[in-house]
Amino acid sequence: MKIDELYALLRRRGVLWPSAEIYGGAQGLYDYGPLGAALKRRIEDAWSAWFLGLSRDYYRIEPSEIVPESVVRASGHLENFTDPEVVCEACHTPVRAETLLEKERPGGVDGLTPSQIGEVLRAHQIRCPTCGSTALGVPRPFNLMFSIPFGVDGEERAYLLPETAQGSYLAFARMRDVGRKALPLGIGVIGKAYRNEIAPRQVLFRMRAFTQAELQIFFDPNDFAVPFAEVRDEKVPVVRAAERERGHAEGEVVPASALAASGLPEFYVYHLVHLLRFLRDVLGYPAERIRFLEKSEAERAFYNRIQFDAEVFLESLGGFKEVGAIHYRGDYDLTRHSVASGKDLAASRKDGSSVLPHVLELTFGVDRNLWALADVHLVHDGERTVWRLPAYLAPVPLAVFPLIAKEHAAYALRLADAMATEGVPVQYDDASSIGRRYARMDEVGTPYCVTVDGETVAEGPGQGTVTLRARDSRAQERIATAELASRLRPTLRPPRPTDREVPAVRSVR
Repeated sequence: MKIDELYALLRRRGVLWPSAEIYGGAQGLYDYGPLGAALKRRIEDAWSAWFLGLSRDYYRIEPSEIVPESVVRASGHLENFTDPEVVCEACHTPVRAETLLEKERPGGVDGLTPSQIGEVLRAHQIRCPTCGSTALGVPRPFNLMFSIPFGVDGEERAYLLPETAQGSYLAFARMRDVGRKALPLGIGVIGKAYRNEIAPRQVLFRMRAFTQAELQIFFDPNDFAVPFAEVRDEKVPVVRAAERERGHAEGEVVPASALAASGLPEFYVYHLVHLLRFLRDVLGYPAERIRFLEKSEAERAFYNRIQFDAEVFLESLGGFKEVGAIHYRGDYDLTRHSVASGKDLAASRKDGSSVLPHVLELTFGVDRNLWALADVHLVHDGERTVWRLPAYLAPVPLAVFPLIAKEHAAYALRLADAMATEGVPVQYDDASSIGRRYARMDEVGTPYCVTVDGETVAEGPGQGTVTLRARDSRAQERIATAELASRLRPTLRPPRPTDREVPAVRSVR
């Protein structure tokens, strides 16, 4: 679907809409309705089950989303967290340089100086998207963070977190003690990040407030053993930075063992494979629509030693778009916070020596993936529109219908209540024909519909059978109501790495 068509459908069905909509909306801010909020929770639960399931020593915390200025000064965000901004000299509209050059430089403008960006703009005679003028000003760095007054007199400054990762670094010293100082130690956060985007666009892909799921793995760089043999033969679609610089942007599919042989650490490739499996096997993105784009030294974020962005091809946005990434941040973060705070953030090794841990960051955009799940899985199938979400991601896993409301509603309502009690989220619907009700549920991704009819009622409470209909195949079968919950519940549990018999990473104490 095109972006406008997809957005209109999601808004009509109450998945999402502009924040402050009755006032015309707020640029870069969106509200989630019942279906969107439920889908976000399912995505977050699936992420937690998969990535925190990689080790018994990976934990989830919930840090504050407001930090004092000293934190973002130490982290480098005050000086480095910028995007190049271009202002039209004719109409004074500010625009992100990367947005202006997305056709000419689809890989972005990372690594270019402001003067180099200006040269590219002039060489391609880029025009202002608002007024059409070519009179574009000199690009300048624009800091993306939101600062807020802090304290009673408002003279102190605080900042909304620009990335959830900082909450994990601030918590490391406490978690080091909670985790009995064992490495590797994983700290996961699912929370809000805030960025004052120059020109929010593409709905959920460029927002001012968004949800990130991030896992920071703190480890000893000389002792981070992973079960690499389990992933060595997995085929990984990659676009290497060196090949892009030589003009080869199509990429290749190579085994994980080849990536390790090329110089990437085994622990990095191991987690890269697990991110691939999550995107492909859990979220259900087709393998041919996934790739990992390596960023060069000039392109990658200021804190990274190695960076691969996970991208999915999205028809609505016209190409591959970033939905997650893996960053090897070295000891940058703990070094900066240790120096600025005066605290010793080293961890103990088994031999009694100490080490300042390095960090491997697995970052994932919850909102972006919600949009991607709609782009990939919302399809037209003949006359119906079907959202082919995996059952464990469906906002409403089960719908219960009475065939005839006057005759079968009482039984259907009792069944709906019983299923909710059994832990199966359910929606009751008795409006319009069965065909229209099926169509409504297909459009919001409900994988199962149950119909209560005269035969069900005649068989009596606890003894009745109902018609169970599957969304994708539209196949129907008769099933006992007593077996319904046990039949559906296993399909609603998100997969974990151990479902593939993956050996978990273990800390040695």
